[in-house]
Order: sequence, then structure tokens, then C-alpha cells
Amino acid sequence: MARVILMNYEICLMDYEAILASIERRRPVSVRFLVLPGTSLMNFASAIDPLRAGNRIAGRTLFDWRALSLDATQPRSSAGLPLPTTGRFDATERCDILGIMAGFGAGGQQGRALPRAVWRAARGAALTLGIESGGWPMAQAGLLDGRRATTHWEDLEDFAAAFPQVDVRPERFVVDGHCVTTSGASPTFDLMIDLLRLRAGRGIALSAAGIFNYDIAHRPEDHQSPVAFGPSARFDPRLIRAVDAMQASLDAPITTASIARNCGLSARGLEVLFRRELGQSPARYYMSLRLIAARKLVLDTGLPILDIAIRTGFGSNAAFSRAYRQHYSTSPTVERRAVRAR
Repeated sequence: MARVILMNYEICLMDYEAILASIERRRPVSVRFLVLPGTSLMNFASAIDPLRAGNRIAGRTLFDWRALSLDATQPRSSAGLPLPTTGRFDATERCDILGIMAGFGAGGQQGRALPRAVWRAARGAALTLGIESGGWPMAQAGLLDGRRATTHWEDLEDFAAAFPQVDVRPERFVVDGHCVTTSGASPTFDLMIDLLRLRAGRGIALSAAGIFNYDIAHRPEDHQSPVAFGPSARFDPRLIRAVDAMQASLDAPITTASIARNCGLSARGLEVLFRRELGQSPARYYMSLRLIAARKLVLDTGLPILDIAIRTGFGSNAAFSRAYRQHYSTSPTVERRAVRAR
């Protein structure tokens, strides 16, 4: 099965390369980014700065990019800071690459107007990119029907449920014909470096990555991980397997003994491994992963507290609230109310 997926990816990559190759080389590639409220600063920079660096290294304009908003105002980032857009997005303007930047909650933004604008703009673009949550308006516009796509790991389950006609993958970025979706800032940076490679060659692409001291250590089809280990050589691979097992079972926790067996360790061996590498027991680390996931749902969604408790493996509101209070020194209800009152 893994080989079949890889072959499909290689076929899609050929389409992707052909599209870039079809753009006249004597002129810059025109890129228009539609920046939506809630886009993170990291995603904004990861999409634009590699292109800027590539232009600088090449000594000419390889990519002519503009960052635009729906209403010509500067949208607020996820950190609350204004993002420096330079004008109003025009869905009728043709471009080579259309990029949709969005953050958490993109599925509920702008009603029906946004998908219509995205659909119309994509008709005049050779490639359409959904950056982090930018795949939501693309899917709402029908651009991803029957295609492979990804989004940030926090949204994968909801994205798949909202768009059953989309083949949702847990990968870093996904290329399917003229549609490309990324899962976050680092995969977006990877994608932009690859665009530089396809347009100007590997030397310029690697030099652009080098400006940011960025090591390209991942393939697009690598799975996302909520825990960033970096180069795997720094950690015992059994630890990575154990954490992956924990992440995959937040809603239905498995025993540490079972995790240990799957990693080829005894329960005591797993305990020693976690204390050596992470400074805490596997049970405590597992609980912290569940509570981190729960807190994001408490603060970033309107889901009922009981639903959040179930999604993160707690059997009751009482058990969830007790664990939450022990970890964060407040209850989920009180913290949600305080955040909304700001």
C-alpha cells in the first residue's frame, strides 16, 4: 500500500512540474496570496520569504508576489497583529499561482462569498495553493472534489467529516494536479523551496533555504506529527514510536504496557526511556498530550465540554475537569469564559 501511495504521489508531482514548466521562463511567475483573518505569522512568512530570498539570490524577479485581503484592510493574524497586505483581492485577475492563506476556523469564514471568490479566482490560475487551513475554502468551492488534500493535523478529522468527497491525507503537503494543500508553516516553506527548485534549479533553492538556516529534512508525503522531534537521529526511535502511538489514541487511551510491547520494551524499559529522554513518566506525558489537545478545543471551538472530554479520552465531565484543573490550575469552563470575555 505504501508503494502505491508513493507512485500516485510521483504521478501527481509530474503534473505539478509540468504546470510550472509551462509558464513562460522569460517572465516572472505571478503569485497572488489571498490572506484571511487568523492566518499565522509563521505561515505568512513561510509562503513569502522563500520567494523573496530566491529573487535576491537569482538577481532577478523569479516570482512576482502580492499579498491581498478580501476588503483591502490588513487582516489580523492569529497572534492579533495586522498582516501587511497591500490591496483588495480581485477574483477576476489572472495569475500563475493562487495561494489561499488561512488559520484555525477557516471553515466558518465569510459565508458563501469566499468559496465563490476562490472558485472564480482558481479558474484563472495554473496552480492553486491551500496554505494550512486554506484547503477549507478550496474544498467549499468544490476544487478538491475527488482529489487528495491535507490540512493542519488539528483539523484533519473535522475536515474529512465536512468533505467526504475529498481524499484527506495526514501528510505535510499534498500535490494533486493543479491543487496543492499544505498542513502548516514548515511544510509551506518546503513547498516554496520546491517551487524555487522547479523554476530556477536546485542550487538557488538550496541557497534560499540556507539563508534561513533551514534544513530540508522532510518529504511531502511524510506524515504530520503534533510533536516535533526534529531530525530523528536525536531521539531513540522507540520513543518516537511510543509518542506516535499516544497521539493516535488520544480519544481511546491505551495502556502504557501495550505501548511498551509495541515498541519492543518492557513497561519498566519504557519508563526508563521516557525519564531519560523527556524527564517524566510515559503516563504523565500521555496525559499531558491529551490535555493539550483538549485545551485547544476548549479555547478554539464552541464544542460542549462533554464532547471535548470524549474526544480526548475522558469518561465523564467530572474526570476531565479534575484532570484539567490539576494541569492548568483552572477548570475548562472557567478558562473558556475568561478568554471569551477579553
